[in-house]
Amino acid sequence: MLQSFILIDEFKPTRSATSSSSSTTELNVTDNEKESLPEAMLKDLGFRIYAASNEKEISFMIPKVDAVLLSVSPDQVEPWRSRVLAHRSLPLFWWCDARTFPSNECRMDAGIDGLIGSAMSPLEIHCALLLGVNHYFRRTEWHQEREQLLSKLEERKWVDQAKRILCEIKGISEAEAYDFLRKQAMNERKRMVDVATSIVKVYQILKDQNQGGRKR
Repeated sequence: MLQSFILIDEFKPTRSATSSSSSTTELNVTDNEKESLPEAMLKDLGFRIYAASNEKEISFMIPKVDAVLLSVSPDQVEPWRSRVLAHRSLPLFWWCDARTFPSNECRMDAGIDGLIGSAMSPLEIHCALLLGVNHYFRRTEWHQEREQLLSKLEERKWVDQAKRILCEIKGISEAEAYDFLRKQAMNERKRMVDVATSIVKVYQILKDQNQGGRKR
């Protein structure tokens, strides 16, 4: 279960100013909302919080934490998510209040794993975090499967190209060309796609040289 967070709170200066002032702000923040700061709220629930405001601080703190909490405007979610992912993949949560989610027209970023907010009870927050972690693992698993599928499709493309070249040059069938690639890979102790890629690239180089010679 989660024990620690990196908190990126671009509204912290505003909240601090609001908390120290008795006047009503233009955001119409209530006294209850003033007290429900992300850092204080999570610390009260027993979580360790590491505040970060730039990429250098993120890189220093990210090995210590289990998740990321963004208290930022909707248009800043993706830039901060990209900065975090450049260092490490972690569950990403968005703090939801009147500042970060100012209207019903706001769109959630697809990379967010869960929402927590000032109006939630401790039980609701723990449930939201649990669901978010589960979503993160499903999302990363799906991403890995997608990358594997794309990699296999790319490999299949090189093998198919190599088979066509072998059929053309050697005058053999596709089945014979496939057997040739398989045996060559075994002999060279390489993957079949590596042998296929070499054949395609050499063929393309020779083809370009021949075309260049004809032009002269």
